[in-house]
Amino acid sequence: MPDDIDAVFKALANPARRDVITRLSYGPATTSALAGPLDMSLAAVVQHLQHLESADLVVSRKVGRIRVHELRHDGLSRLERWSASRRNRYEARLDRLDEVVAALTAADSTDQTNQKGP
Repeated sequence: MPDDIDAVFKALANPARRDVITRLSYGPATTSALAGPLDMSLAAVVQHLQHLESADLVVSRKVGRIRVHELRHDGLSRLERWSASRRNRYEARLDRLDEVVAALTAADSTDQTNQKGP
């Protein structure tokens, strides 16, 4: 799994690729349609799409003479699972820290009450 997630992060490290992912989140698109708003050659867009495909974030199919690209939601799900596992680990640590702070606060409060005496 680390190799898979590394490929996803590497693919998403480029802003143009993130733009392509954003565009594909609205639905399938042709290579030309994806290249339109990007300030680069069609060949450069094709290379970016190949990076996204190799990371299993995008899938393409040929329809006649046109190539249509589609987002693979499963690819982004890997990123969500990876992120969630880290978030869960840190939330558990914070929960334990809350328990320790609460116990120390309660102990301090008890000590102060006992020092005041009757």
